Amino acid sequence: MEKITGMDDTALIVIDVQNDFCPGGALAVTGGDEIVPLVNGLIDSLPHVVLTQDWHPSGHSSFASSHSGADPFSTTQMPYGDQTLWPDHCVQGTTGAAFHADLQWTRAELVIRKGFRNAVDSYSAFFENDHTTPTGLGGYLRERDISSLVMVGLATDFCVAFSALDAAKLGFKVTVLTDACRAIDLDGSLAAAMDKMKAAGVSLETT
Repeated sequence: MEKITGMDDTALIVIDVQNDFCPGGALAVTGGDEIVPLVNGLIDSLPHVVLTQDWHPSGHSSFASSHSGADPFSTTQMPYGDQTLWPDHCVQGTTGAAFHADLQWTRAELVIRKGFRNAVDSYSAFFENDHTTPTGLGGYLRERDISSLVMVGLATDFCVAFSALDAAKLGFKVTVLTDACRAIDLDGSLAAAMDKMKAAGVSLETT
C-alpha cells in the first residue's frame, strides 16, 4: 500500500497479533496468521502505529488452570463480572507472547501491554475488564492529537471489539477493518460483537 497523506490525526491500532493467537498457538484463532500481510500494508501506509500485546503472568486468574476443575472456555464469576476462562496463553516472556515473526511491528510508536494484573483480565486496549482501570492509551492518543482510529487484529469478537467499543465511548472516531481481523466466535460471540460495534457507531469496513 502507498503512504496515505492527510491523516496525521489517525492511528492504526494493531491488536494482539501474537504467536499464541495464530495457528499452532495456545489460543489459536482460525486464520489468525492470514491477516499479517494486510496489517503490514497498513503499518506502511498510516502515519501513526500502536500495537497491543497480551502479557499475562503465570497463573493468571483468567486461565482455566488457575481454577480447580474448570474447563477452558467455561465462564466464572469474578469481582468485576463474568469472565471466560482461557487456556494458558501469552505468558510474559514466552514465545507465545511474542509478535508473529512476519509482523513488521518495529514502526510502532507505542506498544501497550495488557493483562499483566493477575486479578483482572484485559481485552480492551483502553481499560481492564473491570471497565474502570485505564491502560493509559486514551491519554496518550489525546496528547498526540489523534482523534481517528483504525483497528485490526485478533480477535474480532473479543479484544478488537472491546477496544473499539471503549474507543467510541471515549469519543474517538473508530473504524474496524474486518478483513484484517479474525474471530474466535464462541456461541455467537462474533455476531453479538458486530451488532454492538454497529450500535456504538463504529464503522465496519474492509481494506
